[in-house]
Amino acid sequence: MPERTEAGTTSRSRRSPWVSHAVLIAGILIVVFPIYYTFVASTLSLQQILRPPLQLLPGSHFLDNYYEALFGGLGRVGGINVWTLLLNTSIVALSVAVGKIVISILSAYAIVFFRFPFRMTFFWVIFITLMLPVEVRILPTYKVMVDLGLIDTYTGLTLPLMASATATLLFRQFFMTIPGELLEAARVDGAGPWRFFFDFVLPLSKTNIAALFVILFIYGWTQYLWPLLVTNSNDMNTIIIALRKMISYADADTQWHLVMVTTIFAILPPVAVVVLMQRWFVKGLVETEK
Repeated sequence: MPERTEAGTTSRSRRSPWVSHAVLIAGILIVVFPIYYTFVASTLSLQQILRPPLQLLPGSHFLDNYYEALFGGLGRVGGINVWTLLLNTSIVALSVAVGKIVISILSAYAIVFFRFPFRMTFFWVIFITLMLPVEVRILPTYKVMVDLGLIDTYTGLTLPLMASATATLLFRQFFMTIPGELLEAARVDGAGPWRFFFDFVLPLSKTNIAALFVILFIYGWTQYLWPLLVTNSNDMNTIIIALRKMISYADADTQWHLVMVTTIFAILPPVAVVVLMQRWFVKGLVETEK
């Protein structure tokens, strides 16, 4: 009887990797298939897309569709090409990510390492802003942008999105794990606040910064409501806004082949950031010892 139990356990242990891999492969297919289907549609002509069923193999219009989107312009967004849309979206995403990190790390550094009146009060005020995202305060924020003349500008697109209570909280929690002996040693060595920040705190925070950068870049890249509200000119459209403008209520009026091409270009940069920074991203999220 014990031998049967051991044999049964061995058999189950041999099957379990196959089951795990099967589930993993099924999950990957579920995620990847819509992207592949979009790519296939981006290589077809408009007539082929409008004539169901849509084929599962790439078509022969790959070069024509991508050249038209990149250099010919998109009719429903004022003739703006994808390069301009990618430039606008990249500026927004990078500005939001870098701005949030810079503001958050400096505010967290001041809260943890400086002693001043109402220090914790300021921290809790920052923390409470988690309940006030841009969508909640969108009308007064828009009024301020109009009064400052920042409509249809990169400043108006990015500035209201830069403050981040979440990033401040994460940096504060990490800074509190830095030993006090390190700060005392830096003081004995004659290091001032800025030198301590750049020589000690910033290098220790690089994995946290990398993880937050990935999250915040995707957050800035996928913004829809605020760019829709604060931009009137087609030249300032982000790629997400352009996609919405390209789609008409009537299928015949929508250039679906160009919509699919633009969708592929909208997907590629966030995927590239995640893939290139995957090691830093995972390390920043799971690493506890610095």
